[in-house]
Amino acid sequence: MNTIVLIGGGGHCRSVIDVIEQQGKYKIAGIIDKPELFGQEILGYKVIGNDSELTYLAKQYGNAIVTLGHIDSPHPRIELFNLAIKAGFKIPIIISPRAYVSKHSKVGKGSVVMHDALINANTIVGENCIINSKALIEHDCTISSHCHISTQAIINGSVLIGERSFVGSNSTTKQGVSIAKDSFIKAGSVVK
Repeated sequence: MNTIVLIGGGGHCRSVIDVIEQQGKYKIAGIIDKPELFGQEILGYKVIGNDSELTYLAKQYGNAIVTLGHIDSPHPRIELFNLAIKAGFKIPIIISPRAYVSKHSKVGKGSVVMHDALINANTIVGENCIINSKALIEHDCTISSHCHISTQAIINGSVLIGERSFVGSNSTTKQGVSIAKDSFIKAGSVVK
């Protein structure tokens, strides 16, 4: 089984740990976080290094996924994603076995599709995205890179969501709308 390290040890990390354990494709080697957290455990996995050790850890473990969340800003996730690639990590796609991803869709590297999410046919999800629990992304959508589609958000057909956007929990988009890059859609919003 391939090993993987998780970059970022907060609440989103705990959710991703559960998905990786359920997926069964990777053995979690440990977590990369702040130096002062070295040796601490998160759900039984130790903090084994920090950002300054990424190149060394890439040679040792090979795979990494960014497990820092995206609520206030996508920029820390983007920075860590780029650092991991520069360090030489392979960045896989993590998909919960409880999610449905159409074989006619595409999900970019570094993206995580959480439990009970649904991605329908002819949809493209970019790199380093979070498709959170129970999110529904309908047919013919484009979710650009570095986006977070939150829990139970509904993205109706033929929607384009620009890079680095955040779509809050229980939001709903009308079909065919375009959402500009760097958008922040509040929880419970209806986007017409």
